[in-house]
Amino acid sequence: MAATPATLTARALLLDMDGTLVNSDAVVERCWRRWADRQGLDAEAVLKVVHGRQGYATMAVLLPDRPMAENHADNAVMLAEETADVDGVVPVAGAPAFMDAITRLPHALVTSADEALAQARMGAAGLRMPVTRVTAEQVGASKPDPEGFLKGAAELGIDPADCVAFEDSEAGIQAAKAAGMRVVGVGPRAAAQSPDLHVQDLTSLHVTSDPNGTITLSTAGA
Repeated sequence: MAATPATLTARALLLDMDGTLVNSDAVVERCWRRWADRQGLDAEAVLKVVHGRQGYATMAVLLPDRPMAENHADNAVMLAEETADVDGVVPVAGAPAFMDAITRLPHALVTSADEALAQARMGAAGLRMPVTRVTAEQVGASKPDPEGFLKGAAELGIDPADCVAFEDSEAGIQAAKAAGMRVVGVGPRAAAQSPDLHVQDLTSLHVTSDPNGTITLSTAGA
């Protein structure tokens, strides 16, 4: 198996939140186990498909015959539960230093969370909220649809081909690739999705930039 490249270059960075910058697995598991119990579904099977998508889209996968209006109503309840519960929400290792390193570089948050949930989790993790962000309210389609990433690139004024996306989930990586972007896969879920570069967390990733606006991402030892 060929080794993934140790460096990537870009002109902008598009960042997923959950699993990429913020470890929210504890609260995600709590909320979705409760939902699975209410629906009479196997919680372990549910947890295999929740990451990366908006809640209504996950529900549509798990309950394909249920009216979408019910999924949206359930999703509103789920978002309120998740926003109120930040117990155990912590930064992914290396995320604080990484966010400091990219402060003056073009970057945007592209998350399946809505604005309230994004604020709650970034705040609980002690991470700076990017000025440019695409949250659930701003898109008509959930990841793995590329809409969010394309909108993020457009807001930054950067061609998608010149963007690198950071993602942890299958749905998120599919969305970034569909947008024509290269991908840094973060964490264990990303490893099987053939990202252009894979890191266990953000501690081993180094960020540099030159006066021409080229951002270089390199792993330890590169």
